[in-house]
Amino acid sequence: MLAWTIYISFLGAAAMLVLPRGSAASARILALLTASAGFAIALVAFGHHRPGETLTIISAPWIPSLGIQYHLAADGISLTLILLTGIIAVTGILFSWNIEERTKEFFALYLLLIGAVYGVFLSYDLFLLFVFYEIVIIPKYFLIAIWGSTRREYGAMKLAIYSFVGSAMVLVGIIAAYVVAGSRTTTLDELARFPFSQHFQMLAFPLVFVGFAILAGLWPFHTWAPTGHVAAPTAASMLLAGVVMKLGAYGCLRIAMVLFPLGMGPWGHHVLGFGSWRDVFTLLAVIGIVYGAMVALVQKDFKFVIGYSSVSHMGFILLGLMTLNQIGIAGAVMQMFSHGILAGLLFAVVGRMVYARTHTRDFAALGPMNLNKALPFAAVIFVLAGMAGMGLPGFSGFVAELMILIGVWHAYPLLAAWVGIGIVVGVVYIWRAMQKAFFAEAGTESRSPHELLPPITLPERIGAIILLSVSVLVGVYPQVLLNIVIPALNSPLFEGLRKGSWQ
Repeated sequence: MLAWTIYISFLGAAAMLVLPRGSAASARILALLTASAGFAIALVAFGHHRPGETLTIISAPWIPSLGIQYHLAADGISLTLILLTGIIAVTGILFSWNIEERTKEFFALYLLLIGAVYGVFLSYDLFLLFVFYEIVIIPKYFLIAIWGSTRREYGAMKLAIYSFVGSAMVLVGIIAAYVVAGSRTTTLDELARFPFSQHFQMLAFPLVFVGFAILAGLWPFHTWAPTGHVAAPTAASMLLAGVVMKLGAYGCLRIAMVLFPLGMGPWGHHVLGFGSWRDVFTLLAVIGIVYGAMVALVQKDFKFVIGYSSVSHMGFILLGLMTLNQIGIAGAVMQMFSHGILAGLLFAVVGRMVYARTHTRDFAALGPMNLNKALPFAAVIFVLAGMAGMGLPGFSGFVAELMILIGVWHAYPLLAAWVGIGIVVGVVYIWRAMQKAFFAEAGTESRSPHELLPPITLPERIGAIILLSVSVLVGVYPQVLLNIVIPALNSPLFEGLRKGSWQ
């Protein structure tokens, strides 16, 4: 059944292209119905999943001469991210209800992107996963280049180049693993059982990990992210921060760490104080957390604040993976979900509710508009989403960051203080953005913006309430995700990681 999340999205994209010209309303409705169908399937599958089970959806020969299969399967980790994709897909359309320019082409590319993302999360054949991973690049480039705003061609091209470089590194690693394993299969679970030598894993792990981590915004390969977020239209920003960056983190865990667990082991010597690749990537993740927060703190553009905050929060995910303990890795998966929801909501507020009405993202221009009165719903949602992003108890971000911090304390106690600095700075930049955008004192000559700005629409209100409610649900009852994530980490697929590097 889960395979239909892919097929329905692709069919919806194809159907969009045969709609007659000028049928913007029909395109919106078709896109919403398609995304809702995919989300409904994901929700049903999530509800019926048995903890610890890896459900094989379909397994059929694709290129038999090379051992490549059309193999789709799902466990608790992939189901969590599939559910996230369904939520972001639906709400992204609600926040794109105002698209008038080439509407059917916009939603066709949007659904193509969604279908490819579903494909990545469901693929258990590495070659099939790589194909879906590459398909993602095409629609996201055009969504930014055609419907974007600030330096959209530059942002789209930079994103595409970084993505292709990372993909090339991943492909080299996959081919190397395939050849070393005997050129018989590219199926994930079979390759995970193959006894790759430690020397090979030491070479393959950093190649594949960095290849995926580029898309996850690992410092110093993060520079595509803020420019891409700022250039993208609202729905594309939501997808980019909400699910596309998670593809990179998912690949780091699902492929690099599962296939090459010994690659994170000690080198046997120290280079510049580092004794393993794990040490290197842990430090880069911590730098990303603090750097992203510091740069967000000094931004004058509202959307750049959220863009750099995504770099900081993705650093938490990568750091959680490098703890190599169950609570830290489970926290990283929780953070993938939480950040996807909250970043999507923040970009929706900044891009759709504020920028589309004021036509500026400059704090100096937004301050005199007195937006807390002009757009009270947007102000309330940003305050709540910002508090959730800070890690306020009762929201999903608190649970995820707490689990990661506990994992870091067990693995790298001294680094926990630096992570704490990143969290404190995160509170400051959200508070600063909140004050400058919504609660700055209006100038004496300011107009009455609440009489001039269009009100928040019903689709925007529904989308915001959905995202905020999901964050509250996970924050209040995190077991809804942990009950399937933790058993997945104890499944046979992760046996090599547990034996090779688990702390």
